[in-house]
Amino acid sequence: MSLLSDLINLDLSESTQKIIAEYVWIGGSGMDIRSKGRTLPGPVNDPAKLPKWNYDGSSTGQAPGEDSEVILYPQAIFKDPFRRGNNILVMCDAYTPAGEPIPTNKRYNAAKIFSSPEVVAEEPWYGIEQEYTLLQKEVNWPIGWPVGGYPGPQGPYYCGAGADKAFGRDIVNSHYKACLYAGINISGINGEVMPGQWEFQVGPAVGISAGDEVWMARYILERITEIAGVVLSFDPKPIQGDWNGAGAHTNYSTKSMRSDGGFNVIKKAIEKLKLRHKDHIAAYGEGNERRLTGKHETADINTFSWGVANRGASVRVGRDTEKAGKGYFEDRRPASNMDPYVVTSMIAETTIVWKP
Repeated sequence: MSLLSDLINLDLSESTQKIIAEYVWIGGSGMDIRSKGRTLPGPVNDPAKLPKWNYDGSSTGQAPGEDSEVILYPQAIFKDPFRRGNNILVMCDAYTPAGEPIPTNKRYNAAKIFSSPEVVAEEPWYGIEQEYTLLQKEVNWPIGWPVGGYPGPQGPYYCGAGADKAFGRDIVNSHYKACLYAGINISGINGEVMPGQWEFQVGPAVGISAGDEVWMARYILERITEIAGVVLSFDPKPIQGDWNGAGAHTNYSTKSMRSDGGFNVIKKAIEKLKLRHKDHIAAYGEGNERRLTGKHETADINTFSWGVANRGASVRVGRDTEKAGKGYFEDRRPASNMDPYVVTSMIAETTIVWKP
């Protein structure tokens, strides 16, 4: 093992009580994930006991140069799968020095929605299916694809195995284990329909924790692809033509939906989603019009539809839900680059709080 590897894997607990906390936040594009580390005197398990911190917002597109300080508020703690020991990853959101959330802080409004009495009473559960594409660093082309060319047509790649079908499995498995170590409720992974594209699922997660866990899972994946020398893309349609796009299907249920008679509650919720279709589409990710074409297991972006076991609909209800008369449904419209704070809170607001 090299000296660098020895140092990377060095266990600080053998010689000091001090730990490293890596503060993670969302940058100015709404999709770039930033982080920096600081030393703390000892282990911390409660985000309320962590110090606030600051960063140069002019370097992230979140503040002007003449007033560049942005304040980080720690919100959720995860174990650090890279440094290990008692070291932690800290999911933060961002505020002005006066305590106002900055425009890219989508967590703030989501937390208000999830703390409202109506939403708290309904205990919203989420399962988010995050699709992504792995790209060759030098050419920005999917891994496993011939440079400047195309592999064979879709068909054998979905959940496939073999050197000519599954590309990047070591990255995917490393991410899976790292998320489990971190304490993220990652529930599965699979190869997707387009070669070089994969999916991980987070959930069930309740309320605001769904957004925290998806964002931290994205950060961990960014770090692992960094180590592997591979580029991570959340573009909803990375390759034009007869290739599947990338989504973030959002599975959702409330306490009423999970109780007897819940199917009727689900149908009423879907009707509300239909009435606010344009509002949701506008908030469901940039470039989603390239993905939601009515082909490749999507519904057309301009038309709302739902059905049982229908992956070509805007909203899909599972056969098990129909049979049991209660359960959950899947909103298939969110793009892979959606903000999980926005999507989860908006679904809760529309289906629980909003009155047509």
